[in-house]
Amino acid sequence: MSAKKVTNVIIGGKMYTMSGYEEEEYLQKVATYINHKLEEVEKLESYSQLSSDMKNILLNLNLADDYFKAKERVLSNEAELKHKDQEIYNLKHELVSHQVNAEESEKEIQELKEEIQELRLNKAKLEATLEDALLGTGESDS
Repeated sequence: MSAKKVTNVIIGGKMYTMSGYEEEEYLQKVATYINHKLEEVEKLESYSQLSSDMKNILLNLNLADDYFKAKERVLSNEAELKHKDQEIYNLKHELVSHQVNAEESEKEIQELKEEIQELRLNKAKLEATLEDALLGTGESDS
């Protein structure tokens, strides 16, 4: 496990020392996010009239709201991903089935071509035999 990292961040105009196993960039990103949320709630008309406890509760409610919405999006995306994975699986299965059918059809086509070739050869032999027979019969009649 990596060592704890310590970094100073500014939240709400005050300097705080944060420590954690995350990189400093991540800790700064968290602080920036909280500052943006603070700016959002501070824009509310009645915010300045609220007690410190109510301001903290309002901020926490906003953070919790973002968290649950993000969690809902993640769950929705995971469900969609699972659905798409199933679709891909079904399409791959269908593709393999079509490939097998195509191979069987190609084999059947090849067999039919060979059969046609044999039939043509037999036809040619039969025609030659018939012609020989007719010519032989025709000569004996003359």
